[in-house]
Amino acid sequence: MSDIKLSIIDREGETHKLTAPTDMAMNLMEVIRLYNLAEEGTIGICGGMAMCASCQCYIKSNNHIPKMEDEEEAMLSEAFNVKENSRLSCQIKITEELEGLICELAPEE
Repeated sequence: MSDIKLSIIDREGETHKLTAPTDMAMNLMEVIRLYNLAEEGTIGICGGMAMCASCQCYIKSNNHIPKMEDEEEAMLSEAFNVKENSRLSCQIKITEELEGLICELAPEE
């Protein structure tokens, strides 16, 4: 098993340093939910299908993250609090390239 280290800034501004497995086909939203970093029912409402923006986050590090697919880009075009570094955490697979990732959860609508 290979774990990576991540830093997640929750909606209150607190930074959480945590580990995530790269061999379980998880995405960043699932890791955030696993560690209870957002109030239940406020993140991943659509179940990770890129059909809501409840898992929007801001990528604050320079990790290589795959390019946005059309569905993610369309959802973010309709979301609130979108920034240049916004991504849907449900669309970011946990891979070794995310080692050291820093992201901040977007405010709840």
